Amino acid sequence: MKGLLAVLLLAFIAGSQAKVFTKCELAKVLKNAGLDGYYGYSLANWMCMAYYESRYTTNAMYDNGWSRDYGVFQINSYWWCNDGKTSGAVSACSISCSNLMNDDISDDITCAKRVVRDPNGMGAWVAWNNYCKNKDVSSFVSGCAL
Repeated sequence: MKGLLAVLLLAFIAGSQAKVFTKCELAKVLKNAGLDGYYGYSLANWMCMAYYESRYTTNAMYDNGWSRDYGVFQINSYWWCNDGKTSGAVSACSISCSNLMNDDISDDITCAKRVVRDPNGMGAWVAWNNYCKNKDVSSFVSGCAL
């Protein structure tokens, strides 16, 4: 549900252009960035999570009322990035949330690696828990020449 809302919110982000990765484009980028097997999570798990969080869209943003989620991985402004709006924010990735909204996802990947190193691992992402955890996610990389 959250992922769907994020996609719908994309339509209302005025004046910004988003890159929407194809499945295989994003899989290649994430594999080249070392996410396949990172902290025990397959590339297919990363792809599944990104699909349900943002539909592979770089400028996806979701506002839940007290914090916001940004970018292709929907990095949260309370725990991981600084949006200048979220009260009491931790900002563990030491990055501005606006940096997660452009087509260069290298900083998104760096922050996602930081998120997954926490005790919750990929469980930090609701979409991964709901749609990917303990499921056959192989379709998220099938057909891609990696």
